[in-house]
Amino acid sequence: MATHAAELGVDPVRIAVGGASAGGGLAAGLTLLARDRGEVPVAFQLLIYPMIDDKNATRSSEAFADAPMWGQQDNQKGWRAYLGDAAGGPNVSPYAAASRATDLTNLPPTYIAVGSHEVFLDEAVEYALRLAQAEIPVELHVYPRAFHGWDAIAPTAAISQRFATDRDQALKRALYPESSLPAV
Repeated sequence: MATHAAELGVDPVRIAVGGASAGGGLAAGLTLLARDRGEVPVAFQLLIYPMIDDKNATRSSEAFADAPMWGQQDNQKGWRAYLGDAAGGPNVSPYAAASRATDLTNLPPTYIAVGSHEVFLDEAVEYALRLAQAEIPVELHVYPRAFHGWDAIAPTAAISQRFATDRDQALKRALYPESSLPAV
């Protein structure tokens, strides 16, 4: 896309990477890779309840182990499907599990959304804190009583509507800071 930006009508300085759940983890890893390779400048990353820590050993992964939507065993199965026997071990690449990255400098501004009642809470909050400590502009939203995938399961719920507005406004601010368009 970056190589063919003009042909596609894409502004190459406004490329964002984003995803939800495992897609959020892939987006975080891709953003790290893009920074390290220096080939494509990523302007923004949008991480929605991102799956970024293959160790699966946080307080929230224990507290919500039996969550009806993506509990601790689901998470272990997901990481094993992705990383095989390497999951949770010492040799996992930060491009596969972004929480493994030791250097978070020079990443783009980031938006992270996570529910307060899901296994990914602690890893998302920790990643946001580490980004802030690396002086990366980060916006973290923890939605009270929200579980994994709440926005897809109940898209018309007030909390889902608030999340959609927050997400869309963050993306708009990041990619069109000069815009005077009305809020989405």
